[in-house]
Amino acid sequence: MSRIPTTFAALAAQGRKALIPFITAGDPDPDLSLPLMRALVAGGADIIELGVPFSDPMADGPTIQRASERALAHGMSLRRVLALVAEFRKENAATPVVLMGYANPIESYGVEDFARDAQKSGVDGVLVVDYPPEECTGFAVAMKQAGIDPIFLLAPTSTERRYDEVAQIGSGYIYYVSLKGVTGSGNLDLDEVARRIPLIREKVGMPVGVGFGIRDGATAARIAEVADAVVIGSRVIEEIESGAAQEAPQRVTAFLRGVRAAMDGVKP
Repeated sequence: MSRIPTTFAALAAQGRKALIPFITAGDPDPDLSLPLMRALVAGGADIIELGVPFSDPMADGPTIQRASERALAHGMSLRRVLALVAEFRKENAATPVVLMGYANPIESYGVEDFARDAQKSGVDGVLVVDYPPEECTGFAVAMKQAGIDPIFLLAPTSTERRYDEVAQIGSGYIYYVSLKGVTGSGNLDLDEVARRIPLIREKVGMPVGVGFGIRDGATAARIAEVADAVVIGSRVIEEIESGAAQEAPQRVTAFLRGVRAAMDGVKP
């Protein structure tokens, strides 16, 4: 069993919502990936989404595309990502880690081999952007057999039929894409998110995290009023890019602490 359900249960008992920041493994340099994971935890992360760099990240905007390009230039691969998680697990046995990426690296690795090695490294969940639920039942079964949650996306355009499909094979939590477009896009409609989340939660029967377009503590707090988790990706990458690479962990921790404080001001 992954660490994700117990994490959400513990937060619910405290009347708090999950903060789920995203970074790309290997960005800006593989030697900084472990310090950055530590920085996320120090900043208040409850779950870490760790991006697996890919050459054609179709759902990602320019910011995360740049992060993938930097990581790939340093030779980051899925195998090295799993080794990074294993290193993190030597010092942190509690914080769930979710790998987020695309199907090609997993298909090249081999689904069964990936499930085995991801379990050994300490991965808790996998979100594969281009694995639609109707085409990856076998993948979801393999993940669950390894004690790893297969996590799926829902979007403003998703139908109730898609909600049902995701509910049948997904676990851990749902990632609700709060707007149409790629990561880092603007024009977040908070009222529309508030209308959607109760129906999604009722249909899928698991926590719902909201991502895309969340850039500050105030917006995160608004999302936390209606969702079970707040996912922040592009804005964290921008902190990494904004100054000297060696100081990136400190900048990331400071930014997330502000977001965490804003979220914790929300009453359940």
